[in-house]
Amino acid sequence: MPVQEFVVDGLTGDDKTKPRPEDIYERLRRERVICGPFEQSIGPTAITGPSYVTAQVVVQQVAYALSSWIWTFSSESFDLDQMVKSWKGEMINNAYGYQPRVEPMQIRHGAGSATLGCIFSPDFDFRKRHVPQSILASASALTFLRPSLEQLSLLNRVASPCVLHIAAVDYAPVSSKLVADYITATTVADELGFGMVATFSGHESQHMALFATLLASLVPTVHIYDGIHVARETMRLVDSWDFNGLHNAYTAILPAMSDPDLKKATLDSKVVRALDALNEELGTVYKPFEYFGHQEPDLVLVVFGSVEATLGSEVASALSTRGAKVGLIAVRVYRPFIESEFLATIPKSVKAFGVLGQVHDSNSASDPNVRSNLYNDVAATLLMSDHVVPVPEVIDIKYPREEVWTPVSIAAAFQLLSPNPILHLPRDSSTSQENHLQLFQQSIDISHIQHFIFWELDDSPAADASTILGQALAKDSSHHIALNKKYDNLTEGGVSRTDIRRSKKTIKGNHSIDTADLIVVSDQSLLKHYDVLNSLKSGGRILLKYPGVKDDELEGKLPVNFRRAVAAKGAELFILDTAAVEEIITEPASEIYLLQVAFLRVGLSTLEKIALEKLANIGASTVSLEKAAKSLDHTLREIEIPKEWTSLETDADPLRLATDISINSYIAYDKSEHEPPTYLRDWRTAAKGLAFKEAYGTKPLVRPDIAVKTYRVRVKENRRLTPMTYERNIFHIEFDLGDSGLTYDIGEALGVHAQNDKTEVMEFMKFYKLDPEEVVEVPSREDANVLENRTVFQSLMQNIDIFGRPPKRFYEALAEFADNPKEEKELRALGGSEGAVEFKRRAEVDTVTYADILLEFPSAHPSFHDIVRIVAPMKRREYSIASCQKVTPTSVALMIVVVGWVDPRKRDRWGQATRYLNSLRIGDEVVVSVKPSVMKLPPQSTQPLIMAGLGTGLAPFRAFVQHRAWERQQGKEIGSVLLYMGSRHQREEYCYGEEWEAYQDAGIITLLGRAFSRDQPQKIYIQDRMRETMNDIIRAYIKEDGAFYLCGPTWPVPDVTNVLEEAIGRDARSVGKKVDPRKEIDKLKDLSRYVLEVY
Repeated sequence: MPVQEFVVDGLTGDDKTKPRPEDIYERLRRERVICGPFEQSIGPTAITGPSYVTAQVVVQQVAYALSSWIWTFSSESFDLDQMVKSWKGEMINNAYGYQPRVEPMQIRHGAGSATLGCIFSPDFDFRKRHVPQSILASASALTFLRPSLEQLSLLNRVASPCVLHIAAVDYAPVSSKLVADYITATTVADELGFGMVATFSGHESQHMALFATLLASLVPTVHIYDGIHVARETMRLVDSWDFNGLHNAYTAILPAMSDPDLKKATLDSKVVRALDALNEELGTVYKPFEYFGHQEPDLVLVVFGSVEATLGSEVASALSTRGAKVGLIAVRVYRPFIESEFLATIPKSVKAFGVLGQVHDSNSASDPNVRSNLYNDVAATLLMSDHVVPVPEVIDIKYPREEVWTPVSIAAAFQLLSPNPILHLPRDSSTSQENHLQLFQQSIDISHIQHFIFWELDDSPAADASTILGQALAKDSSHHIALNKKYDNLTEGGVSRTDIRRSKKTIKGNHSIDTADLIVVSDQSLLKHYDVLNSLKSGGRILLKYPGVKDDELEGKLPVNFRRAVAAKGAELFILDTAAVEEIITEPASEIYLLQVAFLRVGLSTLEKIALEKLANIGASTVSLEKAAKSLDHTLREIEIPKEWTSLETDADPLRLATDISINSYIAYDKSEHEPPTYLRDWRTAAKGLAFKEAYGTKPLVRPDIAVKTYRVRVKENRRLTPMTYERNIFHIEFDLGDSGLTYDIGEALGVHAQNDKTEVMEFMKFYKLDPEEVVEVPSREDANVLENRTVFQSLMQNIDIFGRPPKRFYEALAEFADNPKEEKELRALGGSEGAVEFKRRAEVDTVTYADILLEFPSAHPSFHDIVRIVAPMKRREYSIASCQKVTPTSVALMIVVVGWVDPRKRDRWGQATRYLNSLRIGDEVVVSVKPSVMKLPPQSTQPLIMAGLGTGLAPFRAFVQHRAWERQQGKEIGSVLLYMGSRHQREEYCYGEEWEAYQDAGIITLLGRAFSRDQPQKIYIQDRMRETMNDIIRAYIKEDGAFYLCGPTWPVPDVTNVLEEAIGRDARSVGKKVDPRKEIDKLKDLSRYVLEVY
């Protein structure tokens, strides 16, 4: 049966018209399914015969096919239930002909109660009594599920069969990385008497998920698998089953487990019979314990876990081929621990056992009083048996959850079992034992596999190049592809590493590639953080994307250690100069095509033509691919490696670079939306408070004793500028100045003294057991030296930034109040250098607040007076004024975008001030102040204005245009006004559009340059509109001494400045002058004719 086709929005290679490349890849990113093959969705009907899948998808398929009810406990970033929710949404029936119930649940204390209640509910449909119920969860969720699972274990005989598919994954609190957590699951299974079955590799994930579902009819069973590598690796499953196949196998095997002869048998015997029945049905040879290695070993390692089993078996086999008398026993059925089967697996020659047993952390690993769970089972079995006499030594080789296994570290574990070298070196060999352990990898048979590694920045336009290449290569049914993409969101703004393996044989490697044929590095900055060449085989190739670099510059720009490693490995170095392609400069998304074609040219040159066809078949533009292939003649070049590179001197104490990424996510952190869409879940509470002010005690509160001059104004208008259906809420708010006496000038900013959300303040006071009416002394929000007497409620509403982001010093200060030593230690770590990575994750990813930290560390409970001391005061927020007081003397206007996002715990988060302003209604009173700005008009009304504003950066320019209109009304001559605006879509974000066009019709605005970046296939930015009107800019800016202003985000500054430099250079050349445009820009800055207000 052919491998299933992946289709991108219905496009195939036969389509004559292809979308532009940016559309295709943006769509791929938007519709990414992080647990799917090649990060794409897949239907259950596509999983049959040879199919590209991930273990996580296959586990969900088995659960969906054979369950009446699926309970999922998955954090949003793990997406363990992404497919079952999708299939349920598509109303797909399971193997029994109906749709199973799919219930996503929160991971919290009490989790699992609903599951337990459903199983034992009197309303339960007893016709489905014998149909399994499945739980999809991570190991980290088991702690919260434990009380409910304990009840289930006691009432198992009257409950439906229950199988728990557990991804062994959790976040390590210290390292902030994802770790394979087996210790939590093995402890729970052991203490509750559950069954436990392990999947070694993705290729057997469907079989083991089925086996665990079968065992659930005997005892609640945990099916565990590596949640980091195995679960997410895209691989080709040759003999996969669809729903019918799974159901047929299930119904065929189940009767063998209820054989009357087994009625009085032990659970051990029933499990063995079930596994035998599975083997008979599938034609497999699975065993409770599986042995690999030498036939007469002296040393045997016992392991449990996916990577431990697959990698360990490879290492044991490789060592034995080199003469080492070692073996490995991989535990498949951990509970019940069938002692007779374990003893039958042990070779009689064994002299010492090593037990590779996971413990929770490094402290447990180093504590001699702590034993691993697996060690206790193995040691007890050997001690109570006379099968091996005398009883061999048993060594507990403990390792923490953070351990990342490699072939060398597994081999080192074997070495721990013997005082003598396990590999015998030749007598004349000068190679150390340590180096020899590294060299033994060559005995692992990987000659049939091609290995490729991609190092990519998340922000790169070509960030998806590796995934799409893997998908294209998978179109070749004569070869297998295995793809594993890993993410580190805490380095360089986000880094990914993709390992691609290609072979004619089945590929079972679950560890990072360490002997790559080709390594692709998509940005030279990665060389500062990673030793990328550590994973390159001798004589391998490196493809480095380095725009604009010249051969004679490489000596100075490539790190010394990198150059030396290139020479030492005899590697071939290729440079891809994307800056040499003009199209990439104007359309960065085209870079992905160039990188893909360069990869094929360097790594798979004989397949280049075929692979390009495969890329076209999955939706890539044939025209763009052909252009990229032709451009390689002048963009791709091989670098001749100087002999001097082999003897380069390095620092005496060089910085040790990481050889692999620290995996802390399954997906790149989405930074494309700096202002995420708003999700207002608690609007009813706010609406009641505003509609029934007397009943809810809602009162406008005036800020007393502020250290700056403040004014009380009232809301005159608050209207949304973008459609209600649009994700970004940009609104116009106008205040009536009344008799406040407030005056402002063009370009100035309005400081808003916002308040915290009342509901959140009330919740915090309730949690912290505070009296809202208690009077306290607090520092002013503007000057900490000014103290005010206020109630607790007033302080939290107006003074104390309790929902702001805490700095490191807060953790240090809070540690002084912690009664729990563990909490104190963690707080001190977060406040010190050792907790820098975790602190950064909390601040930038979790966006934790002071209140969150006080809730997380309950033993640290400072008094409210101490909270006032260690929590920062609230600050006012300034916004550019969007009105001219000469035109609107009694009002002041602002243009604001609501800042909102959802944190990893699915909580709605808001920018404090924009949330406050957006909630205001007509007549509400607000405390404000005025702040001067650099955005000043030129001294002469005849001097032209060139203004560039992105999004809400248009605000001050509305005031500028109003002022110029007023000047003309006064009879003054005014200069030309060039207004450039940038946003995404005209239909949704053409803010004040009718006003701009009216001013243009009236002759106030001379030129209106509108750049709506996403309204056409190609991106059009504000700098593009400026470049199109270069002559107008030269006339207004240079000939007529105009002033240029840019307001908005920082990212367009270099591009916009380049346009102005081009204008200066072009004008100079036209009159025969030679100038340095950059120095001219500096002069214009000094004259206030180049003004930036960016953020």
